[in-house]
Amino acid sequence: MTQSRPVRIAVQLQPQHAEYSLIRDRVKELEQLGVDILFNWDHFFPLSGEPDGLHFEAWTELASWAEMTSRVEFGTLVNCNSYRNPDLQADMARTLDHISDGRFIFGTGSGWFERDYQEYGYEFGTAGSRLDALAEALPRIESRWAKLNPAPTRKIPVLIGGGGEKKTLKLVAKHADIWHSFATGDELVHKLEVLAGHCDAVGRNINEIEISNELRNKSVEDADSMREQGITLFTLGVSGPEYDLTATKQWLAWRDAQNG
Repeated sequence: MTQSRPVRIAVQLQPQHAEYSLIRDRVKELEQLGVDILFNWDHFFPLSGEPDGLHFEAWTELASWAEMTSRVEFGTLVNCNSYRNPDLQADMARTLDHISDGRFIFGTGSGWFERDYQEYGYEFGTAGSRLDALAEALPRIESRWAKLNPAPTRKIPVLIGGGGEKKTLKLVAKHADIWHSFATGDELVHKLEVLAGHCDAVGRNINEIEISNELRNKSVEDADSMREQGITLFTLGVSGPEYDLTATKQWLAWRDAQNG
């Protein structure tokens, strides 16, 4: 896989265990630091720490981010397809695209956190049924974008997260501009081969897709190796109550050295 993209650093500002005033301050600080992308996540309860701790909803939070920033791209890592009608998702995404003058990334996935489903009254189903629902939703979302007035300001980038070889990677090949992978090393090599096959099947060049991964518990040596394998978008998660940005600053320096 040839790769000429610059390295980008994203921060997933997890919407848990902090008041929104602090989240607002960190959003502004991260943009000033030069982060390329800001993500949150689409859940209704914390995923770590106190299960019933402070937590905020993703999409309304993103509208706030769109207004308070001017450069950084942003989105969910990832939206849960199960929680909103596909046409509504498309309209919400288009609106955020306009609010931000074309900086919104539509990150999406099939959903997995069972507590969200149980407490908010959604049918959990199975991993397979949720992936099938995502496969049905993506063409509807794209079709709705083509019908909306006004249209999106740009082709809204689609990010799909996950590594299932039969269903998820087929959706990546057909719909995604960014693939968020959790694989590294030999596993990543294999999955890229599978993805390339799906791309060939739909007449697409795999190099059109940006490869994304996590920096969780990674060293600079790990990241250098991941870069050599074609990963160019690296995401670092930070959580309340403090949202410590020390590591973010270090990774931004690494990015600048890579791109220099």
